Amino acid sequence: MLVGLFIGRFQPFHNGHLAAVKYALKQVDYLYVVVGSAQRSHERDNPFTAGERITMIKAALDAGRVDPSKWMALPIPDADSHSVWVSMVESMVPRFDVVFTNNSLTFLLFKEEGIRVKAVPYFKRSEYSATNVRNRILERKDWENLVPKQVSALVRKFGGVERVRSLLKKDLSGD
Repeated sequence: MLVGLFIGRFQPFHNGHLAAVKYALKQVDYLYVVVGSAQRSHERDNPFTAGERITMIKAALDAGRVDPSKWMALPIPDADSHSVWVSMVESMVPRFDVVFTNNSLTFLLFKEEGIRVKAVPYFKRSEYSATNVRNRILERKDWENLVPKQVSALVRKFGGVERVRSLLKKDLSGD
């Protein structure tokens, strides 16, 4: 059985992430979806908790008819040093054969450890980025069409619209 690992922060989980998970699942029999920077929340670039992000992922994948027996989401915190991060991931995630990522540092770190790494084709990257979603929330522009419908509902339920606006506005004002 070929097992993959897809790593992201998912702040929030958007349609590009959904396309990436579906792509990875066509390449492997089972996929671990790693929620990176799991210890971070209520920050400008990391407004959502790991639990909120896992809930978003599950809702989006369920609605996208992704077989729940084919994947699992796992929270992984950042390491104090890049040099130990891969070994930390390996100690916290069951065995895997290939890592899917478009993050250049993640790609390099796993490759240096001799682990097979594959880039994921971007899906409308100029639209589908979590930074774009958060900025559109702040600017009161349409953002809901960039995320699965279930994620939009969860962002609202978690108070995410207000949280993102508060965090980004505070950051812009220098407070």
